[in-house]
Amino acid sequence: MPCSRRRFIAIAAALASTPVFIEEARADAPMVSESDPTAQALGYKANASQVDKAKYAKYQAGQSCSTCQLWQGKAGAASGPCPMFGGKQVSSGGWCSAYVKKA
Repeated sequence: MPCSRRRFIAIAAALASTPVFIEEARADAPMVSESDPTAQALGYKANASQVDKAKYAKYQAGQSCSTCQLWQGKAGAASGPCPMFGGKQVSSGGWCSAYVKKA
Protein backbone atom coordinates (compact mmCIF):
# COMPACT_ATOMS: atom_id res chain seq x y z
CA MET A 1 0.00 0.00 0.00
CA PRO A 2 1.58 3.32 -1.00
CA CYS A 3 2.20 5.86 1.72
CA SER A 4 1.56 9.52 1.05
CA ARG A 5 4.32 11.97 1.87
CA ARG A 6 2.11 13.67 4.47
CA ARG A 7 1.34 10.36 6.21
CA PHE A 8 5.00 9.33 6.11
CA ILE A 9 6.07 12.61 7.72
CA ALA A 10 3.39 12.30 10.41
CA ILE A 11 4.41 8.74 11.24
CA ALA A 12 8.12 9.62 11.17
CA ALA A 13 7.53 12.56 13.52
CA ALA A 14 5.53 10.39 15.90
CA LEU A 15 8.18 7.70 15.95
CA ALA A 16 10.96 10.26 16.42
CA SER A 17 9.20 11.53 19.54
CA THR A 18 8.77 8.00 20.91
CA PRO A 19 11.40 6.92 23.42
CA VAL A 20 13.64 4.15 22.10
CA PHE A 21 13.54 2.30 25.40
CA ILE A 22 10.00 2.18 26.66
CA GLU A 23 9.53 1.06 30.24
CA GLU A 24 6.73 -1.32 31.04
CA ALA A 25 3.45 0.42 30.24
CA ARG A 26 2.09 2.32 33.20
CA ALA A 27 -1.60 2.08 33.94
CA ASP A 28 -1.54 5.71 35.10
CA ALA A 29 -0.15 7.01 31.79
CA PRO A 30 -2.27 9.86 30.41
CA MET A 31 -4.76 9.30 27.62
CA VAL A 32 -3.89 10.89 24.29
CA SER A 33 -6.20 13.75 23.42
CA GLU A 34 -7.74 14.10 19.97
CA SER A 35 -6.31 17.65 20.00
CA ASP A 36 -2.74 16.35 20.50
CA PRO A 37 -0.63 17.33 17.43
CA THR A 38 0.35 13.72 16.71
CA ALA A 39 -3.26 12.59 17.13
CA GLN A 40 -4.42 15.26 14.70
CA ALA A 41 -1.71 14.35 12.17
CA LEU A 42 -2.80 10.71 12.29
CA GLY A 43 -6.55 11.40 12.41
CA TYR A 44 -6.91 9.71 15.82
CA LYS A 45 -10.42 9.37 17.16
CA ALA A 46 -11.10 7.85 20.59
CA ASN A 47 -14.29 6.37 19.10
CA ALA A 48 -13.65 4.73 15.72
CA SER A 49 -17.25 5.30 14.63
CA GLN A 50 -16.45 9.04 14.48
CA VAL A 51 -13.68 8.67 11.87
CA ASP A 52 -14.14 10.97 8.87
CA LYS A 53 -14.61 8.25 6.25
CA ALA A 54 -14.29 10.76 3.40
CA LYS A 55 -10.89 11.93 4.65
CA TYR A 56 -9.66 8.48 5.72
CA ALA A 57 -10.89 6.14 2.99
CA LYS A 58 -8.61 3.41 4.41
CA TYR A 59 -10.88 3.14 7.47
CA GLN A 60 -13.24 0.17 7.50
CA ALA A 61 -15.96 -0.61 10.01
CA GLY A 62 -14.68 -2.93 12.73
CA GLN A 63 -11.16 -1.48 12.79
CA SER A 64 -10.07 -0.21 16.20
CA CYS A 65 -6.91 0.27 18.21
CA SER A 66 -7.42 -3.08 19.98
CA THR A 67 -7.26 -4.92 16.62
CA CYS A 68 -4.15 -3.05 15.43
CA GLN A 69 -0.62 -4.52 15.43
CA LEU A 70 0.63 -1.41 17.23
CA TRP A 71 -1.74 -1.94 20.21
CA GLN A 72 0.22 -2.82 23.35
CA GLY A 73 -2.70 -3.03 25.76
CA LYS A 74 -3.99 -6.18 27.36
CA ALA A 75 -6.86 -8.07 25.75
CA GLY A 76 -10.17 -6.65 26.92
CA ALA A 77 -8.62 -3.47 28.38
CA ALA A 78 -10.45 -0.18 27.81
CA SER A 79 -7.18 1.56 26.97
CA GLY A 80 -3.55 0.75 26.36
CA PRO A 81 -0.25 2.13 25.12
CA CYS A 82 0.57 2.69 21.47
CA PRO A 83 4.09 3.51 20.23
CA MET A 84 2.65 6.10 17.85
CA PHE A 85 1.73 8.23 20.87
CA GLY A 86 4.84 7.63 23.03
CA GLY A 87 4.01 7.36 26.70
CA LYS A 88 0.28 7.91 26.27
CA GLN A 89 -2.67 5.57 26.26
CA VAL A 90 -5.23 5.23 23.48
CA SER A 91 -8.80 3.99 23.67
CA SER A 92 -9.24 0.35 22.68
CA GLY A 93 -12.17 1.51 20.54
CA GLY A 94 -10.16 4.29 18.91
CA TRP A 95 -8.59 4.48 15.45
CA CYS A 96 -5.85 6.37 13.60
CA SER A 97 -4.42 6.28 10.10
CA ALA A 98 -1.41 4.23 11.27
CA TYR A 99 -3.79 1.27 11.75
CA VAL A 100 -2.37 -2.08 10.65
CA LYS A 101 -4.56 -5.16 11.12
CA LYS A 102 -3.18 -7.79 13.49
CA ALA A 103 -1.97 -10.90 11.71
